[in-house]
Amino acid sequence: QVQLVESGGGLVQPGGSLRLSCAASGSVFSIQSMAWYRQGPGNQRDLVAHITRGATTNYVDSVKGRFTISRDNAWSTVYLQMDSLKPEDTAVYYCNADTGSRRYWGQGTQVTVSS
Repeated sequence: QVQLVESGGGLVQPGGSLRLSCAASGSVFSIQSMAWYRQGPGNQRDLVAHITRGATTNYVDSVKGRFTISRDNAWSTVYLQMDSLKPEDTAVYYCNADTGSRRYWGQGTQVTVSS
């Protein structure tokens, strides 16, 4: 079992920055990759950024150059640094951990970009 708790969401003006954190606990040794997803109002949950155990990263085109995913070496925390935020980034952001046999989700954290 893996437990995930997100934090760091909030209200920010367009052009601002936020740093999301995802604290993992439990069987973190089994995690193969982690990711951040987001779900806007009336939308499906979409992948934003992904990082593997080998620290390979991938991003959806809409956030490339603005968002950065990173992790600590113990897989205990994964971060999403979000810069140059836009109103269309407004969503609930979810942390995901993939062990290869099962996927785990956090409860989500709200990010609102508005003036």
